Amino acid sequence: MKLRQFLIVAALGAVTALAGCTTGGGIFTADYGSKKDAGYQLPAIPIGQVPQKYHRQVVRYKTDEKPGTVIVDTKDKFLYLVMADGKAMRYGIGVGREGFEWNGTSRVALKREWPTWTPPAAMIGRQPELAKWRGGQPGGLSNPLGARAMYLFNKGGDTGYRLHGTPEWSSIGKAMSSGCIRLINQDIIDLYDRVDVGAKVIVK
Repeated sequence: MKLRQFLIVAALGAVTALAGCTTGGGIFTADYGSKKDAGYQLPAIPIGQVPQKYHRQVVRYKTDEKPGTVIVDTKDKFLYLVMADGKAMRYGIGVGREGFEWNGTSRVALKREWPTWTPPAAMIGRQPELAKWRGGQPGGLSNPLGARAMYLFNKGGDTGYRLHGTPEWSSIGKAMSSGCIRLINQDIIDLYDRVDVGAKVIVK
């Protein structure tokens, strides 16, 4: 085979491999387009501006935890949903900024679509402009909890922490929140559909 023909074949092979990877294989880069959900039109995410390691993808993951468990790696900014056969679905996340970090074991007690967000009194104290939402901000595209929220409880009750969506896609991979674990809206919808009420959540 001549060099030019070889290069063309190699290039086509690379494109085919990439297409398979993004549409049905290990990484779901193609799943961040605009979509309608419960009457809301979620905008497309400029996913090319998000580092590829934070795109939703199936990865090899060694753990003794059973499938269905959620493991949050706050250091590397990944959330893993444990699957069978030594695999996990991995999502990029945003985590608590300095002074708002936390870790521990909890469970998903409640799940809500397009949830109401009620800022805690301490947050209103830091940001008085949030007082208007003291009674709760209705769900919607600008709501800080995004398209879905899963409420984390432990033996003491509500931890106050959530796994939730965010319209601030650029915060993924960063420590910017008040302690909650945030995901791109398209990712929290995917995770929400996979996680059961009662699921164990480990934050480390």
